[in-house]
Amino acid sequence: MSKDKGKKRVADLANQLGLSNKALISLLKELGFNIRSPMSPVSEDMEKAVRRKIEETKREHQASLERKKKIWGETTQSKKPKQGERKRKRFDREKIHERVKETLAQIERGQAKPKRKKTYREKSREVVEEKRVLKIPGKLTVGELARMLGVEATELIKRALEHGIIATINQALDIESIMVLSEEFGYEIEVGEEEILEEIPEEEEELEPRPPVVTVMGHVDHGKTTLLDYIRKTNVAMKEAGAITQHIGAYTAEYQGHKITFIDTPGHEAFTALRQRGANATDIVILVVAATEGVKPQTIEAINHARAARVPIIVAINKMDLPEADPEKVKRQLAEQGLIPEEWGGDTMMVEISAKTGQGVDTLLEAVLLKAEELNLRAPYKGRARGIILESRLDRGKGPVATVLVQRGTLKVGDALVAGTSYGRVRAMYDEWGNRLKEITPSTPALVQGFEELPTAGDIFYVVDTEKEARRIAEEKKELKKTQISRGEIMMTARRLQEKILAGELKELPIVVKADCQGSLEAIGDVLSQMVFEEIKARVIHQGIGNVTESDVLLASASEGIIVAFNVGIEANARQLAKSEGVLIKTYKVIYELIDDVRNILAGLLEPEIREVSLGQAEVRETFKIPKIGTVAGCYVLQGVIQRDALARVRRDGEVIFEGRIASLKRFKEDVREVQAGYECGIRLEGFDKIKVGDIIEAFKKEEVKKELV
Repeated sequence: MSKDKGKKRVADLANQLGLSNKALISLLKELGFNIRSPMSPVSEDMEKAVRRKIEETKREHQASLERKKKIWGETTQSKKPKQGERKRKRFDREKIHERVKETLAQIERGQAKPKRKKTYREKSREVVEEKRVLKIPGKLTVGELARMLGVEATELIKRALEHGIIATINQALDIESIMVLSEEFGYEIEVGEEEILEEIPEEEEELEPRPPVVTVMGHVDHGKTTLLDYIRKTNVAMKEAGAITQHIGAYTAEYQGHKITFIDTPGHEAFTALRQRGANATDIVILVVAATEGVKPQTIEAINHARAARVPIIVAINKMDLPEADPEKVKRQLAEQGLIPEEWGGDTMMVEISAKTGQGVDTLLEAVLLKAEELNLRAPYKGRARGIILESRLDRGKGPVATVLVQRGTLKVGDALVAGTSYGRVRAMYDEWGNRLKEITPSTPALVQGFEELPTAGDIFYVVDTEKEARRIAEEKKELKKTQISRGEIMMTARRLQEKILAGELKELPIVVKADCQGSLEAIGDVLSQMVFEEIKARVIHQGIGNVTESDVLLASASEGIIVAFNVGIEANARQLAKSEGVLIKTYKVIYELIDDVRNILAGLLEPEIREVSLGQAEVRETFKIPKIGTVAGCYVLQGVIQRDALARVRRDGEVIFEGRIASLKRFKEDVREVQAGYECGIRLEGFDKIKVGDIIEAFKKEEVKKELV
């Protein structure tokens, strides 16, 4: 039902232009467009403005190159090192930094563990991939995402604030926020099964009208709760005298024969996250503003959350029963925030009410129904249910319970469902009055009993065939989360070690070894002690039999080392201490996996050798000067292959006059990836126009070869 479905998004345009999402968002902001995430839609005007800016930048760059042509006329010949002469490599901090990035990328892709059957010499040659992918099961808390990315939670919270995302360490982030923050650290996000299920097109099923879902927002003490209480009490009176409502976070009211669902979100700053989740699950926002106080900081926050979710706002100007009420002042302040009243020619409905006396509340509810009619809210009632978890808690009598809001389909007692990494079978459902329900339809909230563990507020839930299948899906998501967190912890440890190496403080990797028996302990200790590289080596600082204890963690923390545990467990206190101290503990069942992991951490910290691999040679037989592009060389490939984007060396009379990169490669005016020997092609070199007939272009690439154990 999203208005943006089918439209081009920021990520799509970035892919077309060959830019990163972050670069395109930055460019759009520079051009004056308010874009927050790669999922934001792109209008035709935005795309035209971006393409115009890119063309202007290219022209400016070309003009700059033209101004530098005189320099190219006096090209300095690169000195060729004498045969047999070898320069001693110096300790290069930048190269070490890049090397660690490579190792971390390999760990993240799961490539750091080679199969035992292959030798390290066989696997030594590999090209580093810049693209890093983080696979997630769905929504994550800030703490979980930080551990997966291998960064400190405080750093992630800081980056979130820079993007206008206010988050605490235990707050659940939506998928768009995770994408934005992950890209800050060089990651692309792949979302698991639950997000795929959300993309099932609703047009395939019969759509029927559904009640509107309304979230009431506003600054603390502006009367939000009072308004909800008034609506709820009126509805209770319609039911039966003496009925007692139960807090389930969402309520259904009836007005003029129509149902309206209200989501109750807190109004204090500490619950900004809940307010944001409420906006993302709703159709209409009622913004409560006190006529006696006007617009406050939380009022502006609520407006921003509603706009981010692209949800229409109806303003309820409350406390009109007080003599100091000044509704015109409120309207002026709201107009400054972009909410223009309808009577002023805008499109925002504003209703003057008193939640205490009930004045204007009927008019407000009529406005909600009118807006709902404009939105033409519809959903499929048949089929499996899917919806959102509004809140969850542990009930003393019922166990783990959650307030759910069905968004499509019908949820029935006995259904097996998955919500994030939690699963269960619906044993019972209750409305806000404690009445048992047999089934609930779209836009209907209920308290659901039957979860095996508490789901996370904001999780998407969906129904599957059996409880066994629900358990399997939930366990797979848990395992995925556990794997990604483990990789992030390895990466964080490697970064700390790298900082020590760069500072010249660390020449060895301290390791605490724990094993199940003396034989295993001695075997592991002997192998690890033999791991010696040029700049770093493994050093076993302690080894013992039995579970990992707090003492082991303290020792590893003090020595900036890691702990490897073979066929033993980790004591609860030790696990908690390791988290607080930032000590990496890895457990193993197979001794070869333990050895391979340590070896790869060490090997990744060493500077690889750079080897040049020749690709092919081409002879320049004609040159063409093309306006606004530069000089293109008409060439004949003598041997090997010429590849686009390969490195190139130009030789004239046997001496090198230029080294750079092949900017473009064409065959008969068509761009091609490569041209084989015996064929003609057009080559343009990046930043070099002084090419002449008879020059030889040598194409080559550079490969990194890992160092091996000494």
